[in-house]
Amino acid sequence: MSAIAPATVSPGSVGSQSFLLMRVQPALSGLMDGSLSTLAPIFAVVLATHRPLTAFYTGAATALGAGVSMAFSEGLSDTGDLTGRGRPLLRGAITGGGTFAGGIFHTLPFLIASYGAAVSAAIAVVGSELLILAWLRHKFFQTSFTRSFLAITIGGSIIAVMSAALGAAAGG
Repeated sequence: MSAIAPATVSPGSVGSQSFLLMRVQPALSGLMDGSLSTLAPIFAVVLATHRPLTAFYTGAATALGAGVSMAFSEGLSDTGDLTGRGRPLLRGAITGGGTFAGGIFHTLPFLIASYGAAVSAAIAVVGSELLILAWLRHKFFQTSFTRSFLAITIGGSIIAVMSAALGAAAGG
């Protein structure tokens, strides 16, 4: 009769998994949500109105609303007791903060008064965000940088096309 030895996990890897599950995953989820979900309203408004400051207010409101929504969503999703995902209040704060950060960074260029300069700067910031998100996925979850970048870029591209279409339709 052969005995099956139980799998052993070193304390370092358990700590790493906990850190990934309780901190990195909620932060990355928030950053990705904020970076992608806020693109459509911001770019639709700026393309329709050609008014960067209006797009800034739209983006700020969207980033704030999405951050609060994601904080509550993550914080109320479970107690953490059964899943081992940690304290809900902290997870919610991390996810909500990440969502707000992801949404506000590409909103800030719309404080530039010139339409063309604001849109160009915002596009550059979005490109930087995509690179950072792909790098974070690569670093913490051992995914291929190229695969991560392509997946995130495809999502961003779909949103960009939809927001451009809405902006063009609204702008006449």
